[in-house]
Amino acid sequence: MSKNKNKLLSKIVEKISEMFLPIVNLMCASGILKGILVLLTSTSVLSANSDTYLILYAISDSIFYFLPVLLAFTAAKAFHTNPFYSAVIALILLYPSLSTAFSSGESLDFLGLPIRSVSYGSSMIPIIMSTALLSVLERYLNKILPELFQSFLTPLLCISTVSLVTLFVFGPIGAIIGDVLAIGYTALYEFSSPLAGFILGGLIQPMVVFGIQWGLVLVALNNVTLTGFDSIIPVLAPAVFAQAGAGLAVFLKSKNMAFKAVCAPTVISAFFGVTEPVLFRVNVPRKRPFLFACIGGAVGGYLAGLSQIQTPAFVFPSVITLPVYYGDNFLLYLSGSLVGVLIGFFLTFFWGTSDEVEEQLNQSLKEN
Repeated sequence: MSKNKNKLLSKIVEKISEMFLPIVNLMCASGILKGILVLLTSTSVLSANSDTYLILYAISDSIFYFLPVLLAFTAAKAFHTNPFYSAVIALILLYPSLSTAFSSGESLDFLGLPIRSVSYGSSMIPIIMSTALLSVLERYLNKILPELFQSFLTPLLCISTVSLVTLFVFGPIGAIIGDVLAIGYTALYEFSSPLAGFILGGLIQPMVVFGIQWGLVLVALNNVTLTGFDSIIPVLAPAVFAQAGAGLAVFLKSKNMAFKAVCAPTVISAFFGVTEPVLFRVNVPRKRPFLFACIGGAVGGYLAGLSQIQTPAFVFPSVITLPVYYGDNFLLYLSGSLVGVLIGFFLTFFWGTSDEVEEQLNQSLKEN
């Protein structure tokens, strides 16, 4: 039984990596640009209200906002289905009129059936689930439909059916998971801030892997809007830096120069606050670095929670945004971030991936 579970876990990790490998460099470049923009605005070199900032922000953010479209192509390859069908479904989810209605909280219904408002920008779970369903439905339709009608009936039925299932089921599932986690965190933080930091610090990066972290992000945004402060975002810093530290250890230990060239920018991006590249390109495929970084995030998160630092602005943690979290117990908070980096780095450096795993991943790198 345990062998079957391990095989299933390995298969899931393999599929996730397969979906994100082709786009990880784009995410990395965008993450670095986001970090530079934060640096320029925080030092008043560039105004956040200027047209220049608007253009640069669009360049840096569009990859993340339209991530479902990019994932549609890579997920279609992983599930062996038509990438254009999958991409159209992603575009439907991001269609301006629908996005505007969902973002305003406007109630929508289809033939009298209510549709929950869900933000699909930057989402991952809905398009992955929809592409998996698409692969099954497409194969089934191609089997039962006469060849004469497949060219127009297959895309018609696939796109309309899967889009509706996603709007009614897959989108709300991802949103509900995020909402439950957000409500649970709020209750936990009020009970014990160190414990909340420990749990969230350990779980936030697995949540990022599965794209269910946005419920917490929405709660954090709402906290800043209503009360002027938020406690969720600050405790994420150790987890972010722990993944960067683990990725740095992998980079230093690797003897493959082609991999080093890919790994280095993902580590830089992580230190700038965007961990997806180092997650999907470096740590998750090797499993142990990802696990060790989660341990570092949990221990560092405990210290960050103990400091009870709150932020007056919604800013994701990075090496250049740490001053935003300045307040009482700031040194304790910084120590949590440092502990996260050190645990992620040293555990990975001394007990990271085996040579056999590295050889397999290097072969995968050549193929991609």
